[in-house]
Amino acid sequence: MDATESSKLSDGINAPMWMFWRRRRYVLVFLAFFGFFNVYSLRVNLSVAIVAMTENRTVQYPNGTVGYEQEFNWDSTTKGYILSSFFYGYIFTQLIGGYISNALGGNYVFGVGVGVTAALTLLTPLAAHAGFGWLIAVRAVEGFFEGVTFPCIHAIWSNWAPPSERSRMATIAFSGVFTGTVASMLLSGVLADTLGWEWVFYILGAFGCLWFVAWMLIVKKSPETDPYISTKEKEFILATLQRSAGASAKVQHPWCGILTSPAVWALIVSSFSENWGFYTLLTQLPKFLRDTMHFELQAAGFLSALPYLVMGLLLSVAGYLADLCQIRRWLTTTQVRRYFNCGAFLAQTVFMLVGAYVLRPGPTLACITIAVGCGAFAWCGFAVNHLDLSPKSAGVLMGISNTFSTVAGILTPIVSGQITAGGRENEWRTVFYIAAGIYLVGCVTYWFGASGELQPWSIELREREQKRSEQEGNGYVNEGLVMEQKI
Repeated sequence: MDATESSKLSDGINAPMWMFWRRRRYVLVFLAFFGFFNVYSLRVNLSVAIVAMTENRTVQYPNGTVGYEQEFNWDSTTKGYILSSFFYGYIFTQLIGGYISNALGGNYVFGVGVGVTAALTLLTPLAAHAGFGWLIAVRAVEGFFEGVTFPCIHAIWSNWAPPSERSRMATIAFSGVFTGTVASMLLSGVLADTLGWEWVFYILGAFGCLWFVAWMLIVKKSPETDPYISTKEKEFILATLQRSAGASAKVQHPWCGILTSPAVWALIVSSFSENWGFYTLLTQLPKFLRDTMHFELQAAGFLSALPYLVMGLLLSVAGYLADLCQIRRWLTTTQVRRYFNCGAFLAQTVFMLVGAYVLRPGPTLACITIAVGCGAFAWCGFAVNHLDLSPKSAGVLMGISNTFSTVAGILTPIVSGQITAGGRENEWRTVFYIAAGIYLVGCVTYWFGASGELQPWSIELREREQKRSEQEGNGYVNEGLVMEQKI
């Protein structure tokens, strides 16, 4: 059943779409939104807090003299390693997350991944005072547990998301990434200035722990195991996914087909490209605005959040438009993925180049904001594409692509830290030019390799062919019985 056919079915809920609490699948989306809110607020907080942790503060000594001291005397290279340490653990659990989510249930693995990260965030100030080595270790363990989140959510969508709602459900949840980024940058700057940088980790960590309790109590693995879902909504979801209620067979992923698929590699390159630019700005924008554009810490926190606020607002709009293009048959699924993704990458390339060339506070921040905002449309391409290629392998596909994306998260803070060690404008231009070039590579690769269709190696397509063969075989047997009776 395609997206158009599924859109014609009623989900049996007599309520407008904005009453999301009447639909269990949108209760899941609501909680997944705040799950990703925590995923990124817990990841981003250090980018702002580290500015307060290492800034020169005015100190009045007992003898009456005034001097300047840093609470943590870390140079640019050390800060680059600290900011990238989260990804040292994050990279190892991408494939694991996709694999175990099929066996244990994506809902449980997702919840534990975020919950443990939140608990460790509460220990971050203690680790920082113990030494930067301890801070690196704690952040790496946080990354290890958070690494399962993106692969697990695709395993959840494969059970809960009708094809005609796939883009909007995924992008609404993913918009929590940018809402969390915005909130973390805004709150981190305010908390560091008013209460002290330690409270950045205490407050955000506590919120993550509260979310963990709600998620584990409410969210179930699939519609079949949710005791509170209506019968009509369950039947609607199962019908659109062409699945019947009952025990699901163990998934055997077609590894050879996955690793040799041009569509998968186009997805990987695209994901790496978007994440290179995203993490470059995510980890370096507060530093750039403070050191090079000469904004105060609190202003730098607010302005660093602006691009992600725009992206968060646009993401739900982009997801709705992507679904609409499919439902109205204006574009095929492949065209939606290709046009949205590559159009966004081209815009990001142009605005990053212009912003780097101009390099003045107002115009450059405007260009960065537009470039990051355009990424919302790219997420309707590469971030949802796994579910098109093979829903049952979507968690594993996300694990593979996110492993490569994590390499970008590890490299870009280190590379940027090395390049901008002197804090000169030309050094920052180089950082932005590199990001623009990588966006362009991702655009070209995805344009020629993208697909929005079930792949020949997909579990679903093989199951359909097997079912068709069995039906044809039964037809031959029945014909034989009829001939025997005639004879």
